[in-house]
Amino acid sequence: MEGLQLLYLLAFLLIHGGHQAWSAGSGQQQIPAEKLLVLTVATQETDGFLRLMQSATYFNYTVKVLGMGEEWKGGDVGHTIGGGQKVRLLKDAMEDLAGQEDLAILFVDSYDLIFAGTPEELLRKFQQANHKVLFAAEGVIWPDSRLSEKYPYVRSGKRFLNSGGFIGYAPYINKLVKQWNLHDNDDDQLFYTKIYLDPLQRESLNMTLDHKCQIFQNLNGAVDEVLMKFSTDRVRVRNTVYDSLPVIIHGNINTKIYLNYLANYIPNAWTYEQGCGVCDQDMVDLSQLAEFPRVRVGVFIEQPTPFLPEFLQQLLTLDYPKDKLDVFIHNNEVYHEKHLQAFWEENKDVFRSFKVVGPEEDLSQGEARNLGMDLCRRDPECDYYFSIDADVMLTNRQTLKLLMEQNRKIIGPLVTRHGKLWSNFWGALSLDGYYARSEDYIEIVQGKRVGVWNIPYMAHIYLVKGEALRNELKDRNMFVLEKLDPDMALCKKTRELTIQREKDSPSPESFHMLRAPKGVFMYITNRHEFGRLISTANYNTTHLNNDLWQIFENPVDWREKYIHPNYTQIFTENHLEQPCPDVFWFPLLSERACDELVEEMEHYGSWSGGKHEDKRITGGYESVPTDDIHMRQIDYDKEWLHFLREFISPVTLKVFSGYYTKSYAVMNFVVKYTPSRQAYLRPHHDSSTFTINIALNQKGTDFQGGGCRFHRYNCSIESPRKGWSFMHPGRLTHLHEGLPTTNGTRYIAVSFVDP
Repeated sequence: MEGLQLLYLLAFLLIHGGHQAWSAGSGQQQIPAEKLLVLTVATQETDGFLRLMQSATYFNYTVKVLGMGEEWKGGDVGHTIGGGQKVRLLKDAMEDLAGQEDLAILFVDSYDLIFAGTPEELLRKFQQANHKVLFAAEGVIWPDSRLSEKYPYVRSGKRFLNSGGFIGYAPYINKLVKQWNLHDNDDDQLFYTKIYLDPLQRESLNMTLDHKCQIFQNLNGAVDEVLMKFSTDRVRVRNTVYDSLPVIIHGNINTKIYLNYLANYIPNAWTYEQGCGVCDQDMVDLSQLAEFPRVRVGVFIEQPTPFLPEFLQQLLTLDYPKDKLDVFIHNNEVYHEKHLQAFWEENKDVFRSFKVVGPEEDLSQGEARNLGMDLCRRDPECDYYFSIDADVMLTNRQTLKLLMEQNRKIIGPLVTRHGKLWSNFWGALSLDGYYARSEDYIEIVQGKRVGVWNIPYMAHIYLVKGEALRNELKDRNMFVLEKLDPDMALCKKTRELTIQREKDSPSPESFHMLRAPKGVFMYITNRHEFGRLISTANYNTTHLNNDLWQIFENPVDWREKYIHPNYTQIFTENHLEQPCPDVFWFPLLSERACDELVEEMEHYGSWSGGKHEDKRITGGYESVPTDDIHMRQIDYDKEWLHFLREFISPVTLKVFSGYYTKSYAVMNFVVKYTPSRQAYLRPHHDSSTFTINIALNQKGTDFQGGGCRFHRYNCSIESPRKGWSFMHPGRLTHLHEGLPTTNGTRYIAVSFVDP
């Protein structure tokens, strides 16, 4: 009886215990993962190669790299496009592997390919194909379209061979590549294609194609077929035509940028649940360095730009040792020479070095940017080149350090235009190489997806490693290419860089066929808030203080410059006073705003003289005149009314509860009080629902006397504060007068709101 039970137990173990060792439905024993060897050819460790290895490591693939450090001999400019060097290297490697009949060899391109699945899944699908050699397939024939008719008919699936990926048993792969007797600059795909198209060879090698993308997904001609499939910790590509989940994604021909987009997610770069899975890999800990790296800062002022003095000040506020910063500024605008001169005189000794190239040099944008970048390239001690345009307002003092820590050859911080989707990067390119919106662009800009993103185009601000300039980006003319603007030229040359383009290399037009080393990856990071882009559109430089007019185009920067720093405390801390009944006193304008408004009025100069006859107003007569200039006279009426809506309306709602102002005023003006012209204003009511009265200069410093007295309440305010505003009812209850100015000049800005 015990013997019978033992027999049953052995049978059970044979049936169930051995289940995992057999390929489902095939009758074959499943190939263990350790019997898979990945071979690839890479002569240099490009960004694409490192990305492949990163995905291979994630899935625990065993990879052997062939040809590292070897010179690439990828073809003859006048004759062919090449790639045969890969076959020659594979042939040499297979000599030592040919005898291992149970070894599966996977050969893949190294620069434009990533893994999306496990070795176990790949081997299972290979065994299910039931052939000894399996090549990738695609829907586009290349390199010889005349061979199309010789391809076997395929009822469903992709018909044509692609040599960017194939798998087979070692003896069969050896038998395949042993036939190679051509040159390094002959074509690899044509070689494999001719073998496949020979019926006898195809049968002898038991060779087929992965027609329905079970293992290999070539993106050329198939971008519309694929979608990303998100799970908790991984992302896959799904082929919607064949309902397959390919294990290997190949960005062949002109789909490299789309592969870069997919690789921002696949296999574990970013998921909805976990966010960025690779952002903290290979980071640099600056605290562990003996000293901070040297940085060449390239500043470019290429058009009239609002808030330039504030931009220049941000260079001083960067949290980085100034003795490690070499500053190069190119100014193309005569208008900004006064701003640069003031900055130079005050800060020329702050930085390690300070060089300014002005408009008199007559450099084009491209030439200037080439010059700035080359200063770092030619200096072996320059560790980084930090390029920043004058329309970038950095608000994060740690920007330089945060970019360095990410340890990328080229990386920029995300900066956007306030309230818009306009940013300093493109997520995709159109077929003609210009802007196209990627599916994730909006969510990246809005911060709904946070990470470090491989992108095809960036501008305005970026950090480049000095060693990348001296090794990969050696071209001293990076910013000039055909009719492209400088940043587009830089990005095109960077992403399409052909490191091995020597005298025996293929032409630029045919090089993309080689799958040879290509490009330096460019990244944008939105892991932190960095700042914003200034709008330079419609910047009128005909005024004295032109930034005053920027309330529409650049509202955030306008507010920071011209609104009192304590304005928000009105609402958060009830920071306002009531010196007289229904007279409210609160901080409104910055000192800079007050000074510039006075300067504009004095620059205009046509003060009214305090006369009753006044053609500026309806009826031409003013019963209680002041010596003033209207906002309309300096073309500031629209801006001032917008200021009332944005900054006076909220205060009105707070202090006059239940009253909703239209924030409209016909009378908006600056009054000038002097003992010699008009020292005071007699008692009067205002033609307004309420009036604002803003002190534009400082009592005790700029003038003596002055103030305002409200008769009904016998209440006077005799010490107005610069930048603070009174708000009081205009009609009926608040008869008031302007108290005499006894010395100096007093300026106030007045609006009769809701007349």
